Amino acid sequence: MTQSPVIVWFRDDLRLADNPALRAAMNHQAPVIALYVLDEESPGIRPLGGAAKWWLHHSLRELTSALAKLNILLVLRHGVAAREVTDIVVKTGASAVLWNRRYGGPERLTDANIKKSLINLGLEAESFAANLLFEPWAVRTKASEPYSVFTPFWRACTSLPAPRLPLEPPNGPAQAIDLNDLPSVPLDDLGLLPSQPNWTAEFDATWEPGEASAQRTLKEFLSNHVTTYASDREVPSLAATSRLSPHLRWGEISPHQIWHAAIPIQQRQAETSEGVQCFLKELGWREFAWHTLYHYPDLATRNWRTDFDTFPWPPLRRDLLTAWQIGRTGVPLVDAGMRELWRTGWMHNRIRMVTASFLTKNLLIDWRMGESWFWDTLVDADAASNPFNWQWVAGSGADAAPYFRIFSPVVQTKKFDPEEFYIRANIPEWGTSDYPEPLVDLSHTRVEALAAYQTIRKNGKVRER
Repeated sequence: MTQSPVIVWFRDDLRLADNPALRAAMNHQAPVIALYVLDEESPGIRPLGGAAKWWLHHSLRELTSALAKLNILLVLRHGVAAREVTDIVVKTGASAVLWNRRYGGPERLTDANIKKSLINLGLEAESFAANLLFEPWAVRTKASEPYSVFTPFWRACTSLPAPRLPLEPPNGPAQAIDLNDLPSVPLDDLGLLPSQPNWTAEFDATWEPGEASAQRTLKEFLSNHVTTYASDREVPSLAATSRLSPHLRWGEISPHQIWHAAIPIQQRQAETSEGVQCFLKELGWREFAWHTLYHYPDLATRNWRTDFDTFPWPPLRRDLLTAWQIGRTGVPLVDAGMRELWRTGWMHNRIRMVTASFLTKNLLIDWRMGESWFWDTLVDADAASNPFNWQWVAGSGADAAPYFRIFSPVVQTKKFDPEEFYIRANIPEWGTSDYPEPLVDLSHTRVEALAAYQTIRKNGKVRER
C-alpha cells in the first residue's frame, strides 16, 4: 500500500535549498506533493501587482522543473487557500501539510485557521522559520515592546545568536506517487502575464527569475562588487548593487544563504569589511520592515505615526499623479527613475527615495498613492518593505526621515549623477524640445510642504502607534 503523501505548501519561498518545510517533508520518507495557491480572495489578502505576477509566473516555471528532478509534482491552484489546501488533502489522502511562515496579519490569520482545520482533521500541520533571519517576536526592547528605530533594532538582532546555517537542497528523489487524476491549473491559466498591453515586454532582457539565477547573482555580486559597495551603491548609473531584492521577495534565495555567503568573505578579505557590513545592514533594514509589519499589519493603509492622520493633503490632482507615473514631470532625475521602473520593473534605491520624496513633498500627493503604484510596477514589491519605505520617506513611518527632509532632485543629481549618465540612459529626449518643462517649482513646493508639516507639528511631538 502506498504511504500517505506529505504536502509542501509553497508561498514566498520558491526554492529547494534552505527550505525547512521541504526538508521536513522529505524526512517523512513518503511521497511529496508540492502545492502553490494563487490566493487573492482570502480576507485581507492583498492581490499581487502586475510586475510581481510576471516574476511569479517565471519563478513557478523554474520551480516546477527543479521539483520534477526530485520526483515531486508542483500542483497549481487559484482561489481561497483554505478551500484549495483542503481539497488537495482530501483528494490525495495526505497525512501532513507543511509550510514556511508568513508574517503579514491576514496571512498569519489565514495560516492559523488552516492549521487548526487540518489538525482537527487528524493531520500533521507545521510551519517553519525560513524567510527572516530573526523571528519578529524574538526581537524586543527591554520594555518588551517592538522597536521603532533601526539602529537599536539591528544592534539587538546582531547580539542574538548568529543566524542558523542554511540547509542543503534535498539530495534524493521522493517516493513515486500516481497523481494523474489530481487537477492542477496550467501555469498560463493563472493569468499572471499582462497582455493588453504587455508592459513587461523588456523584463525578459533585464531579469532571470529562479533559484539558480539567484545563486549566480549573489556569487557575481560578492565576487565583483561587494568591496566597493559602501560607496558605489549610491550611484544609479553603476551596476553596483546586488539586485537580489526580487529573488529575496519570492524566496528564491534566503537571507540565511546571503548572510553565510557574505560573512566568510569579510573574514578572509579585510578590504571587503566595510562593503560586507553595509550590505548586511541592508538585509537588516529588510528585517526591520518585516518586524514593523508584524506588529502593525495595516502598514500599507494607515500612518504609523498617528499625527499624520491629520496631515492636510490637498485634493488629488490626477494630472500630476499621471505625469509622475509615466515620467513626464519635467524633473530629470525623477522622470529617469519612473521610466526605469516602468521599463524594467525595478528602480535604484537612491532614486526610489528621490521619486517618493518628490511625490509626497513637492506634489503633496498622499504616500499611499505612490505606494500603490510601486506595488503594481516593482518586481520586488512585498507587503513589508514597500509600505515601510514609503512611510519612511513621507515622514509618517517608523524611524522615518523627518518630514522637513526633502530630497532635492537637483542636489541629488549633482551628488550622484553629475555627468547625467543615469538620466540620459533613461530619457532619450533629454536636452531636446520634446522634454517637458517642470510641472512645479521645486523651491516653492518645498516651502508649501514645510508649511503643511507645521500644521501637524504644532500640536506637539508626533505620536507613535
